[in-house]
Amino acid sequence: MRPEKRTAARGNHPTQSLITGAAARLQEIFERLYRHFGPRHWWPAETPFEVIVGAILTQNVAWKNVEKAIANLNRAGLLTPEAVMQATPEELEPHIRPTGYYRVKARKLKAFSDYLQERYGGSLEVMFAQPLELLRTEILDVFGIGPETADAILCYAGNYPIMVMDAYTRRVFSRLGFLTAKVSYQEMQDFFMTNLPRDNRLYNEYHALIDALANRICLKKEPACDRCPLGAICPRIGVAGTG
Repeated sequence: MRPEKRTAARGNHPTQSLITGAAARLQEIFERLYRHFGPRHWWPAETPFEVIVGAILTQNVAWKNVEKAIANLNRAGLLTPEAVMQATPEELEPHIRPTGYYRVKARKLKAFSDYLQERYGGSLEVMFAQPLELLRTEILDVFGIGPETADAILCYAGNYPIMVMDAYTRRVFSRLGFLTAKVSYQEMQDFFMTNLPRDNRLYNEYHALIDALANRICLKKEPACDRCPLGAICPRIGVAGTG
């Protein structure tokens, strides 16, 4: 689950003219969500490295627990690449216990900090100067980093034009009839990035709006279809609550 706020907004309405067909429908969905929820201002963090830590720790856990862990790490002086690199997994574990699976997540944090040090001398600035395709391939090779986490790092910490996919995206857009319930991560991402401009701000906002909808209204069970800003265009409205 993703967070609801960030400390600094990225700017005003990011949408722009899109092509016809699926792109036009995606634009309409974006507009309806944006009018309903407003700008989401993702990701809540003071530094890019804090974004990365949050992206790793939020796997399989509610964001409120990640906030507790990040606060613990910050108080302990363990919220920089250098500090994590120098710490042992055992030293990290007590601070990130609220996130669950804390032993393996401590190893993931260490693996990323070690990669950053070995490949880029510990510099996120140098790392984020690399081409998107190259960097994404590298990050996916780091222990414990899957596509969703890698893309969250690239989009929210690195400001690359790549859109994050998740189970919320699959749920909402399968109910809207765009995708199947078993669509793969890559197929989802290809669909959105083929039909939307390559714009980091747009990808950032769209993903945040989808998650707001799925977290509050388009629930897995008993969705609140009567309150949905997409009700007028959703083919599922007549069978709400069936799964």
